Amino acid sequence: MRSVDLLIINANVITLDGANRIAGSVAMKNGRIVGIWSQLDPPSNEVNITAQTKVLNVEGATVIPGFIETHNHILACAYLKGSVDCSSPKNTCIQDILHEIEKKRVTTPPGEWIQGHSYDDTSLAEKRHPTRMDLDQVAPHHPVYITHISGHLAVANSKALELAGIDDEQFGENPHFGRDGLNRLNGVLYEAPAMTAIQAVLPVMDKDTFLQRLGEVSQDYVAQGITTNTDAGVWDEDSLNIMLEAAKSGIIPMRSQLMLMHSMLTGQGIFSNYTASELDQKIQQLSNGRARLDSAKLFQDGSIQGLTGALREPYYCNDDTCGELFYEQNALNEEIASLHKRGFRIAIHGNGDRAIGSILEGFKYALNESPRLDHRHRIEHVQMATREDLNKMAELNVAGSFFINHVYYWGKRHEQMFLGPERAKRISPLRDAVDRNLLITLHSDCPVTPVSPLFLIWAAVNRQTREGDVLGPEQKIDVITALRAMTIDGAILNFQAQTSGSIEFGKFADVVVLDKDLTDVNPLEIKDIKVLYTIIDGEIKYENMNVEVWK
Repeated sequence: MRSVDLLIINANVITLDGANRIAGSVAMKNGRIVGIWSQLDPPSNEVNITAQTKVLNVEGATVIPGFIETHNHILACAYLKGSVDCSSPKNTCIQDILHEIEKKRVTTPPGEWIQGHSYDDTSLAEKRHPTRMDLDQVAPHHPVYITHISGHLAVANSKALELAGIDDEQFGENPHFGRDGLNRLNGVLYEAPAMTAIQAVLPVMDKDTFLQRLGEVSQDYVAQGITTNTDAGVWDEDSLNIMLEAAKSGIIPMRSQLMLMHSMLTGQGIFSNYTASELDQKIQQLSNGRARLDSAKLFQDGSIQGLTGALREPYYCNDDTCGELFYEQNALNEEIASLHKRGFRIAIHGNGDRAIGSILEGFKYALNESPRLDHRHRIEHVQMATREDLNKMAELNVAGSFFINHVYYWGKRHEQMFLGPERAKRISPLRDAVDRNLLITLHSDCPVTPVSPLFLIWAAVNRQTREGDVLGPEQKIDVITALRAMTIDGAILNFQAQTSGSIEFGKFADVVVLDKDLTDVNPLEIKDIKVLYTIIDGEIKYENMNVEVWK
C-alpha cells in the first residue's frame, strides 16, 4: 500500500502511453506518477489515503498529459505587457492606432518612450503600414516604436529615429529602412538590421517589473494547460538571468526550455567557449533544475506577411519580390557546423520554401562534417515546406515545429495576397509531414498569436480560416496525432520522453484536466473545451474556479 499526495478519481485518463491506454484514476507522490488504474477508484488495498492526501473527483472529466509548447516568446510577452495594443480587429484603421497612442501619450511624461505591439498592415483599412509621419501627428515630443504582429517589422516616429541616430543621409539607401514617394525614410523598419538600431536605445525594464510581468504571463500559460514551455529566443545575458531567476523561484511554475540566440554562443558571445552539455548543466544549476538548454537559435528568413520570408517563386502580390535569405549559404553552413560540433541542437527559423531548403543544406553540410545520429535539429514554423523539402527533412532526421495558427489568422490573405491559391493550401503541411514519419510539434509563437494548445490542436485538425473556409483539407491531421504533437512528441523533441509527455509510472506528475474529451467531440468544438485544472509536479497550479469537483 502506497501513500499519495494527490489522487485523481472518476476520470477519463488518456495516457498516451505506448498502447494508448485509457485509465480511470491516477495517483501522485513527490512530484511523480506512482499509480495508474483502469478503475475509476483504485483498490483500497493499494492506496493509503492520509489526512494530507488531496482527492480530486473529476466526475468523468478527461485527464491528459500536460501540454508541451515548443515555440513561443514568454519573455517578449512579459516585456510587451503594458504597452499599447495596436492589434486588429480591435484597430480597424491607422486612425484607431493613433487614437490608442494618443491616449498613452496623455499619461506619459514628455520625452519618455511610448511602445506598442501587434499592428497588422494587411488588416487595416488603408492596407499599409503606419509611418513616422502618422505617429508624429499624435506624439511629436515622445519617441514612439510599435512592432508588427509578425515581430519582424516595426515603425518608429521621428523622435525615435533621432535618438537612434537614424537619418536619410546615413540610412536612406539601406533596403531595411522603408522610404516614401520622395525617397525619405518613412519610419518602417524591416527585420533585425533596422530594428536593432531602435532596440539599442529603448529603455531597459527593471528586474522587479520584468519578474512580476513574467509571473502574470506565466499564469496565463498555466491556465491553458501548459506544463513545459520553450522560450524561442533568449536574446542576451540579462534576459537569460531573468528567466533563470523566474524559473528557480517558481515565478514561472512550468518547466522551461531555453533557445539561446546563436550570438551568445559564438564569436564574442558570453558562452562562446561552452559546449552544449556544459551550458545545459549551468542552466540547470542556476535554475534549480527548472530550466534546460533547448537549442541554439538562428533565423534564415523573415515573415511572409511582411514579404521578408524567402520564397523560391515571387510573392503573389508582388512579382518583383521573393524575400531574402539572412545568411549567404557558406556562412550558414559554417555557423551550423561549428555549433553542431560543440554538441548543440540547432533550431532555425524558416518560413519560406527557399529558406527551408537553405537550412536543410546547412544541416546536411554539418552532418557530413560531423555525423551525429540523434541530433534532433529542428526547423521553426516550416510554413512553406514542399514535399521535396519534407523528404529531405526525413532523410536528415530533422524535426519540424509547425506554426499551424497561420492557417486561421492569415490563411485567407495567404490565398488572396501573399502566396496565391495553390501555394496557400499547402502552408503548414502537417499531413505530408506525418506521412513521412517526421517528428512534429505545434506552437503558437505567442505573442504573434495567443497561447492556447487546444486551439492549436483545433487548427491542425480543422484547418479553418478566420473567415470560416477550409484551407488545404488534404493537410488535416487526426485528433490523436495533433494531441501527441502537443504532448509526448514535444517531450521527444525536448529529449524528455523518459520523464514527461505521457501519463506513465515514474514520470513527472504533469497533467491537465479538461471538461470534455477532445477525442470524442465534434472536432470543431475542440477549441472551446475548458481547462479545469493544471497540475505540475503533482501540485495544482491552476484551478477553474467556476467548477467544483473536490471530493
